[in-house]
Parts: sequence; structure tokens; C-alpha cells
Amino acid sequence: MSAGAHPTRLVWRRLLRHRLAEISLAFLVVLLVLSLGAPLLAGLRGVDPSMTDLYHRLEGPSARNWLGTDDLGRDLFQRLLDGGRVSLLVGIMGAILSAILGAIIGVVAGYRGGRLDSVLMRFTDGVIALPLLPLLVILAAIDPAKIGIPPDVAQSETFSLYRIVVIVALTGWTTVARLVRAETLSLKARDFTRAAQALGARPWRIMLRHILPNAAGSLVVSTTMSIGTLILFESTLSFLGLGIQPPAASWGNMLTGAQELLQEAPMLAVWPGLLILLTVIAFNFLGDGLQDALDPRSERRT
Repeated sequence: MSAGAHPTRLVWRRLLRHRLAEISLAFLVVLLVLSLGAPLLAGLRGVDPSMTDLYHRLEGPSARNWLGTDDLGRDLFQRLLDGGRVSLLVGIMGAILSAILGAIIGVVAGYRGGRLDSVLMRFTDGVIALPLLPLLVILAAIDPAKIGIPPDVAQSETFSLYRIVVIVALTGWTTVARLVRAETLSLKARDFTRAAQALGARPWRIMLRHILPNAAGSLVVSTTMSIGTLILFESTLSFLGLGIQPPAASWGNMLTGAQELLQEAPMLAVWPGLLILLTVIAFNFLGDGLQDALDPRSERRT
């Protein structure tokens, strides 16, 4: 490998050496493409995943319904893709929002130090100490109409989706904040940071232009690995009836609808449960691969 190779190419080559990360990336790309293209695929197949047909409920796989139908006669394959689009959107958007919130708190705490650092880190420790599932349930159980949200907005599918994104993000930023703070404490002692301070750069500019870009590697890895956790959070809330509400599909509420039919139609629970498991594992393996790929020392180890 040439010494002058572009850094992005080096990272990509290191990532492809991580076999599990490569397989996970391929699986996630296929899943994301199928989920985003689900409406187009449904049109090409002539299937409406929201249309109920009680005369064809709980049917097995066929040429028309590739994975069979659910308890309302809807195409199970298309419902899984629709649920994947929702679950992936919640996981990815929630992880990005968590990363932004955690990065702001972490870089401010690490760079400013002193009492502000103590207050922010004690607040972070307090959030970490809270029991996570009860906290999620309490946040999800709050009635939006009682806090001033118009009823027609509160009952819409779009509001339900973004509400879950905000809820999972509010509980997922703490790891990022601690990681970015640790990186900031190290980076602010480097020569380039001291040079910027000597030239009179404002603190916010140093944090945005010098510290956060150099902490981007750790931030990307942490964000990638948190997506799987947030998908689990969303699935848990939807399974408990506090997340994405039917008729909108998510893997969590598909499991809820299948729990009473485990004896009669076990595959209704197997497919969404399997997709949750594989997606969470894939994001974790991808995060491990990115961690190795973004570490320059991995080149010397190989």
C-alpha cells in the first residue's frame, strides 16, 4: 500500500479486512435499500401492505405473498419492509440526535473544565443511574395533548415517529458525552489547540474547528454502535404499545400483534424478531470494524 494513499481509501481497505464488518455492511445496505424502496416494490408486485383481506389471513408463502400473510391478510414481506423503514429511521435519526447532544455536552465540559465540567458530568452520571426501561416508559406514556400539542397533530403517524426518535435520543446521549469529553481533555493539550489559543481563536471556534473534527473517529464508532441499541429501545416501546402505533408497522408492534398467535402462526413473530436480532448484531459488528479501520495502529498490526 502506497504511503500517499488517501486516508479515506486506507479506512475503507482496513474495514474490508474485517470480514464480519464487511458482511454486516452488505446486509445493512440491502436491508436499507429494500426498506426505502418498499413502496416501489409493492407497486411492482401489485401488493398493498395496508389493505386487509380476512379471506386470506394467515396464509403460507406463495408466489403472490412471498412470506405469507398476517392475521389481517396483509402481505407479511411488505409489512416487514415497512417496519424496517420505521425501525431503521428511528435508530439512525435517534443515534444522530444523541451524537449531536452528547458531543455538545462532552466538548463543552471537557474544554471549559472547572465547575461547568463538574455540573455537566454529574448530570450525565445522574441520567446514567436512572433505570432505563422505566424512564423510557414514563417518557413514552406522556400524553402529547396534555402538554399543548394539538390532538390532530398528536395522533398523526409522523408525530408518533419523531416523538419516539426524541425519546430514545434523550436516553442515548450519555455514552457519547463521556467519550467526547475524554477526547477533548486529550486534544486541548495538543500543540494545534494551543496554537489556536495563542492566535486568539474563540473557544467555540476551537471546539468546532479543531477538537470535534479530531474526535470524529470515536464519535462515528460510538454512533454506529448505538443505532442497534436504539432500535431495541424502539422495538421495546412498540411491543409495550407505547411506541409506533398501528396501522403503521414497526418490528416491535409486529411482535405485539403476533404474540397471541404463536401456536397458530409462529412465523409472524419469528421474522420481525429475527430481523431485530440480525440488525442489532450487524450494527455492532460494523462498529467494531470501523473502530479498527479508524485506528492507524491497525495497519501495523496487520
